[in-house]
Amino acid sequence: MKPGPKNLITDVDGLRVGNAEDHLIKTGATVLVGDAPFTAGVHIMGGAPGTRETALLAPDKLVQQVDALVLSGGSAFGLDAASGVVDGLRAQGRGFQVGDQRVPIVPGAILFDLLNGGDKGWAENPYKALGRAALEAASTDFALGTTGAGTGATVEGLKGGLGSASLVLNCGITVGALVAVNALGAVTMGDDPAFWAALWEMNGEFGNRGMGTHNPTIEPHPEARMGENTTIAIIATDADLTQAQATRLATAAHDGMARAIHPSHTPFDGDLIFAAATGARTLPDAGFGALRLGHAAATCLARAIARGVYAATPAKHDTLPTWTEKFS
Repeated sequence: MKPGPKNLITDVDGLRVGNAEDHLIKTGATVLVGDAPFTAGVHIMGGAPGTRETALLAPDKLVQQVDALVLSGGSAFGLDAASGVVDGLRAQGRGFQVGDQRVPIVPGAILFDLLNGGDKGWAENPYKALGRAALEAASTDFALGTTGAGTGATVEGLKGGLGSASLVLNCGITVGALVAVNALGAVTMGDDPAFWAALWEMNGEFGNRGMGTHNPTIEPHPEARMGENTTIAIIATDADLTQAQATRLATAAHDGMARAIHPSHTPFDGDLIFAAATGARTLPDAGFGALRLGHAAATCLARAIARGVYAATPAKHDTLPTWTEKFS
């Protein structure tokens, strides 16, 4: 396996990502949209999720494909970002057709970033406008770090951020990850600059600091107040998957979260992963092909998590330093 040309989730042909943010509020939204509807699944392992339209992603439900996926800050307020995306897609004439109407299908997930030093005294919920703006900004190129849904994110002791990574398998199938990293746990090894994901780093993509040292006897003592967290992600591939297979891919990708965040999947995080499959390529050797796809998804996600934190940039009124400020 090797990273794709951009080392972004948009190395999966037919997908675009858009970000929009408000640095005064310290929050934002991120949209993954396809040139055409794509198969999607979801798996939730955190104890405190916030979601929209995830129930319809179950394999036994009527709608098997979606038009876009949304990641947003703002806790429950941020669920409105998907409404802005729905409005934008409807204006483009997209959506699930019912009679003479089209209904865009846009599942979403949110993270908590309401206590990060930003001005949250808005008179009107800003997330619908942020979602619409993110859709309009969608492109195959996009920034990492303090942008989109990662704008106000934090992890233990550091600013979080928006991360992405990709892999091209030997069979030619591409897998990519997109993640807003806002974890209760740590992504680095204590006071060491080394990332927990260091074992999976490729081409020095998050500093090439190698493996740090870890004392396995130390119990976690998170700095954040409980309930202020959640890491939300999307795994995408150009493989042709059923909705059940996409759900299994999302499940396998959680290994990547566990590799990169310690502890992960806590009762106070809403850790969630969407999977998206464009169906452009046949998955060879369905059994072992699915195994390799799941491994690639976990590897991509671990790398994307570290990249998001590594790329974070400082801003006024930050409550935590960036990785660069603390370790460079």
